[in-house]
Amino acid sequence: MSTLKNGLKAGLKTTWALGKIIFPITLLVTMLQYTPVLPFIIDLVAPIMGLFGLSGDAAIPLVLGNALNLYAGIAGILSLELTVKEVFILAVMLSFSHNIFIETGVALKVGVKLWVVLVVRFGLAGLSAIIINLLWKGGGEVAQYGFAPEAAAAPESWMGILLIGLEKASFGVLQLAMIVIPLMIMIQILKDKKYLQKISTMLGPLTRLLGVEKNASLTLASGLIFGLAMGAGVMIQAVQEDGVSKKDATLVFIFLVACHAIVEDTLIFIPLGIPIWPLLAIRVVTALGLTIFVSYMWRKAEEKEKEVVST
Repeated sequence: MSTLKNGLKAGLKTTWALGKIIFPITLLVTMLQYTPVLPFIIDLVAPIMGLFGLSGDAAIPLVLGNALNLYAGIAGILSLELTVKEVFILAVMLSFSHNIFIETGVALKVGVKLWVVLVVRFGLAGLSAIIINLLWKGGGEVAQYGFAPEAAAAPESWMGILLIGLEKASFGVLQLAMIVIPLMIMIQILKDKKYLQKISTMLGPLTRLLGVEKNASLTLASGLIFGLAMGAGVMIQAVQEDGVSKKDATLVFIFLVACHAIVEDTLIFIPLGIPIWPLLAIRVVTALGLTIFVSYMWRKAEEKEKEVVST
C-alpha cells in the first residue's frame, strides 16, 4: 500500500512539475500563431528545417525539446498543425536530442567528453531525420493528437485566442498525467522491490555485446529505465562506486543517447498519433549498431596502440 501511495504521490508531483512547463508553453505558442512573431521566426528557419523534411514552424518543438525536455517539445507539437510524417520525424529527432543542458551535465559527471555528447546527440537527430525524409514517402495526412481538440477557425478576438490556448494546454497536461502517474507507480515498485539490481544482472549479455565490463550494467539499467536525467543519481553513483572506466562510461552513454527511458520516452508520444513501434525499433537498432561499431573501432585502436608500444 505504501508503494502505491508513494508512487501516486511521485506521479502527481512529477505531473505538477512538468505541467508547469507544458501548460504555459502550449498556451504561449498557440497564441503566438495568431501574431506576426511566429511567422517571422518560421520564415527565418524554414530553409534549414527543409533539410529534415520539416516545415519552418517545426523548429519550435525542436528548440523547446532541446532547451527543456521532451514534454516541452511535445507541448510545442500540440500547438501546431503538422503532418504525421513531420510529427514522426520530430519524435525521432527529439528522442535522440532533448533536455540537452541537464543531460549533458549528467554525461560530463559520468566522465563522457563534451564533444562526444554533442556530436552523437545532434548527429543522430539530424541524420535520422534526413534518412526518414528520403525513405518514407507517406505520412502526408494531418496528425491527430489523441483526444486533443481539432483546430478550429481562426478566432476574431484576443479572448478567443486565449480560450483556444487554454483548451490545448489543458488537454496537454491531462494526457501527460495519464502517462506519468502510472509510470511513476511502476518506477516506485522497481525501487521498493529492488528489481533494478536484478535487471542490472539480467543485462549481462547486453554489456558483453556492447563491449563493456559487467560493472557498467547498473549504469545501463538505470539509464534504460529512468533516463539520463531521472536516473542521474544512480548512474553517477554506479560509476563512482563500481569503478566503471571512462571508456565503458562513454560506450554506455552512446547507447543510452539513442535508447534511454525506453518505456517513458516511447509512451509519451502515443497521444501524437504516430506509429510508436517503428520509433522504438529505430532507437534500439541505432543504439546497438552505433555502440557496437564504436566499441569495435575503439578496441582496434587500442590493439594498434599496444602493437606500436611493443615494437
